[in-house]
Amino acid sequence: MARFNQIGTAKIPGQGTELRLLQRNDEFSIKIAGDTGELMNSRLHGSEDALATLACERIADFARPRVLIGGLGMGFTLAAALQALGEGAEVTVAELVPEVVEWNRGPLGSAAGNPLSDPRARVHIGDVGELLKASDGAWDAILLDVDNGPEGLTRKENDWIYSVPGLTAAQSALSPEGVVAYWSAGQDPAFTERLRKIGFAAEAITVRAHRPGKGARHVIWLAW
Repeated sequence: MARFNQIGTAKIPGQGTELRLLQRNDEFSIKIAGDTGELMNSRLHGSEDALATLACERIADFARPRVLIGGLGMGFTLAAALQALGEGAEVTVAELVPEVVEWNRGPLGSAAGNPLSDPRARVHIGDVGELLKASDGAWDAILLDVDNGPEGLTRKENDWIYSVPGLTAAQSALSPEGVVAYWSAGQDPAFTERLRKIGFAAEAITVRAHRPGKGARHVIWLAW
């Protein structure tokens, strides 16, 4: 079997943690340097797809839906959102690490079908939290795949997204009939209660990492 080769590295701002992009034939992997586990693999994106489809099906009838995605990753959530929405949509993805955007515009882009080349896609280099704070009813759907979910792994600052102030900012950034979706590697009943405590209706949905019935169980929270 062919071995993975490293084709890119990137520092996570403010952390000093290094991301590594690896390729084996048409398969890609992103890891944290020094860690044996994977953050992402291009063959395991079922739950990233579900993050977009579960939320976007609720706004599919909007004439010109505006969607914010926190975290570009390998581009699968962006691709699924674009596929679910019509020509009038505008989808902005906020990515903290500039090199991740360049990877998606380069060798990694083919994995998800090069969604950044879609004219409906926009890129914001920076923290999605800053966009949430600056938005007031601007987004019909907000899709947040930041770190590992409520229990972050790569960046302590990501915890704000899942705190009461972060949830309140997301709530304020939604349009009146909007929905926010959160991806997580696992269940967290306390997070469900936190969503409900600030006035969201919330549902935790178990999805599979690979495809229905296959792969690890991840969780998508929908809140509206």
